[in-house]
Amino acid sequence: MATNIYKDTVYIPLEDVESEHCALIVEKGLAHVQGVESQKVELNNRRAAITVNDSEAVAKAVRAVKDLGYGVPTVTKTFPVLGMTCASCASSAESMVKYEPGVLNAAVNFATGNLTVEYLPTITDSIKIQKAVQGGGYDLLLEDESTQQETLESIHAAKFKTLKTKTIWAVILALPVVIIGMFFMDMPYANLIMWLFSTPVILLLGKDFFINAWKQARHRSANMDTLVALSTGIAYVFSVFNMLFADFWHQRGLHAHVYFEAAAVVIAFILLGKLLEEKAKGNTSSAIKKLMGLQPKTVVIIDADGTERQVPIETVNAGDIIQVKPGEKIAVDGMVIAGSSYVDESMLSGEPVPVLKVENEKVFAGTINQKGSFRFKAVKVGKETMLAQIIKMVQDAQGSKAPVQKLVDKIAGIFVPVVIGIALFTFALWLILGGQNGVVQGLLAAVTVLVIACPCALGLATPTAIMVGVGKGAENGILIKDAESLELAKRVNAVVLDKTGTITEGRPQVTGIQWLDNSDAAKNILLSIEKQSEHPLAEAVVDHFSAADTVAVNQFESITGQGAKASFDGEYYYVGNGKLLAEYKIHIAKQLAQQAELWGAESKTVIWFANSREALAVIAISDTIKKSSVRAIQEMQSMGIELYMLTGDNETTARAIAEQTGMKHYKAEVMPQHKAAFVRELQQQGKVVAMVGDGINDSTALATADVSIAMGKGSDIAMDVAKMTIISSDLTKIPQAIRLSKQTVATIKQNLFWAFIYNVIGIPVAAGILYPINGFLLNPMIAGAAMALSSVSVVSNSLRLKWKK
Repeated sequence: MATNIYKDTVYIPLEDVESEHCALIVEKGLAHVQGVESQKVELNNRRAAITVNDSEAVAKAVRAVKDLGYGVPTVTKTFPVLGMTCASCASSAESMVKYEPGVLNAAVNFATGNLTVEYLPTITDSIKIQKAVQGGGYDLLLEDESTQQETLESIHAAKFKTLKTKTIWAVILALPVVIIGMFFMDMPYANLIMWLFSTPVILLLGKDFFINAWKQARHRSANMDTLVALSTGIAYVFSVFNMLFADFWHQRGLHAHVYFEAAAVVIAFILLGKLLEEKAKGNTSSAIKKLMGLQPKTVVIIDADGTERQVPIETVNAGDIIQVKPGEKIAVDGMVIAGSSYVDESMLSGEPVPVLKVENEKVFAGTINQKGSFRFKAVKVGKETMLAQIIKMVQDAQGSKAPVQKLVDKIAGIFVPVVIGIALFTFALWLILGGQNGVVQGLLAAVTVLVIACPCALGLATPTAIMVGVGKGAENGILIKDAESLELAKRVNAVVLDKTGTITEGRPQVTGIQWLDNSDAAKNILLSIEKQSEHPLAEAVVDHFSAADTVAVNQFESITGQGAKASFDGEYYYVGNGKLLAEYKIHIAKQLAQQAELWGAESKTVIWFANSREALAVIAISDTIKKSSVRAIQEMQSMGIELYMLTGDNETTARAIAEQTGMKHYKAEVMPQHKAAFVRELQQQGKVVAMVGDGINDSTALATADVSIAMGKGSDIAMDVAKMTIISSDLTKIPQAIRLSKQTVATIKQNLFWAFIYNVIGIPVAAGILYPINGFLLNPMIAGAAMALSSVSVVSNSLRLKWKK
């Protein structure tokens, strides 16, 4: 609902508005935004001055500017929310933030306990957002990210410890009340004893329910604590009244029942449920904890004078020289400058075999050094490391909301008021139709309705499954950026694959060599010439002959479009294509010519090595197919998914790759801009399309696809655009991601079904719908146990995802 909160002009910072023409376009666009009364673009200050009359107008204005193609610098941050107890709390806190001036988007995830907010720093800041949340009875943790996790863990640990203590004492004190209430009601001083035991349970151990309910009431809101406080408070006060003023009922021919056991046991059960829920929710974020545990707390720095000193990881700067000893975890991303060792990179690539790291090789934070030791120069530290980016991506994905959650949030937002309404209606109905015991039974039924209703089960149904699903993906080398892509992946029925770097390795390799006369001396000369060459194919030859020795070749000359030549021991040697040999009239033996023709038919690049008289060898170079690609393609086709390969290579090469991998559909000589058009074409046919690529040329197609998947060894732009990243670039992870999506969505549906069914059946039964049929009236104690177990069962069902293959 619109509220008149602005009296002054609000300034929106602008990007890319360089001329009067641009300013005029922006002004015209803002003129059509509802709630904007006046607008003026100030070119000198690079901002738009607008006068608005409602709290949502600023967000609408920013969206309007972005829709026109101009930038608006905004800030997106994630803050832990403290004091939430149920899904209704999350909905309440979220709505408070959304109405804060300058906030463009806000989402509170109850399962993670985080608020993700996008705002204009020129209008609001984190302090104002915190005050808005505090206005709803909650709080924000504004600490720096480096210390935030430790603070949160200490808060949760203290909360869990307190909750555990309260639960134990509540059970101990409630137990004698139940025994007396159920079996020894007629013993002397029974009511007084139950009152003495239940009072500390209600007023001390359960006081937080009443405090939080009062905070909500002050802000004209209601949540799970409201239901608990009303139900247990009414039962307790009613019992105290009946105990102290029993004659009031006796004079009316009724027995003065007390329900201390119901009030005490409900508090005990709900505390137990919260304890189990807190423990289970902690397990859902175990993936993040594992990732964070990969980074060491301290590192050994080598100073300029060669001395070693141990420092906290937070103080490491780019350019520092770090010593890594056997068995240690690598602290930051960097480049090896001295020494060598094998490093376990399974957390990044999923490959169990350690990788040899020598001088000029990259190393990454979180990977584990094996038996050797080496020194490396820090290149990326803090938030810039690959591990930090992975952690951030997983956190963002776990905090994001799946589309189905939007409906659940709306239900959670009105759930508590609706339940209170049902409880009042139940009491009124019993009062009218219940006869002599209508008041007592109506009151009990209303209390039971308040106790059994559980918005938490609804609120936890989707986010807990998403958290576990995203976490499991991360543990298996599949980084999922948001819940929407995880939910949508199960519907994918067409996958478009880029060839280079996706199906193939993405770098040329020597796949065959035939010598006229195989000799070590010739290999040494070939390696020495190619080491000096800058041609991309030369690197493949150097890698292939890395075990050979180099010799001192002279008069090296690069011949554009043909190859290179150099002299050794008075003889000229040539490395290049057929044109080079023809230019210098070099003879090619028949067997070498036949082999070159055969490799050419297979779309392999052929290069020659010759002396001044004859060809000494013919070498085949091609971009080899990844070992996992064929298996992955067969697996996806068996799942009923249509596969399409797009490549800029010629028809012959594309056909050869398609035949080797078993691909039925492919397109050759495809330009980057045409890849996106092909994705749209498939979408127009009604297909849900996943695009898999690794290069800058794939970024447009990735952005166009329904589900975008980037190869982890590809370009940063591709990974930025894509909603999923396969860290190891292993194609078999794609069918894994689709199966994970199916399992996660199935778990969400199960959770929502049971959460809805629980409330749909539980509330009417609690209201007494079965009483006219068989005289059954649900005991509030049983209702409290059912309510506690409903949330735990939803979280436990989500945790089952961890053990599914």
